[in-house]
Amino acid sequence: MDLLELVRRIVEALESKEGEDTVVLDMRSTPIPTSYFVIVTANSKPHMKALKESVIEELEKNKVRMLYCDKGEDYDWLLIDAGEIVIHIFTQRGREFYDLEGLWIMAKRLIGV
Repeated sequence: MDLLELVRRIVEALESKEGEDTVVLDMRSTPIPTSYFVIVTANSKPHMKALKESVIEELEKNKVRMLYCDKGEDYDWLLIDAGEIVIHIFTQRGREFYDLEGLWIMAKRLIGV
């Protein structure tokens, strides 16, 4: 499967669980050793868990191995590392505080992935 198609499927999985303000950053022009960041906001801690589970399910369905996945549930930022794609699930407070889009302003923002 094409990597960008997998990103699309991850975004669809997040949006099907009502993830908010989903953004995809093309990280290939940065020094970070990954191709894409998928960033999404959850409206509560249980919502973060539901979003995480939907991403894990999508990765498993597509036989993509996760390198790392946060196991805790009381964070403002949850990370799923699937190698070429890294998914960041934030609370609103966490997203504003860490501001990954501002930090990686030079990364191309993909619209309508």
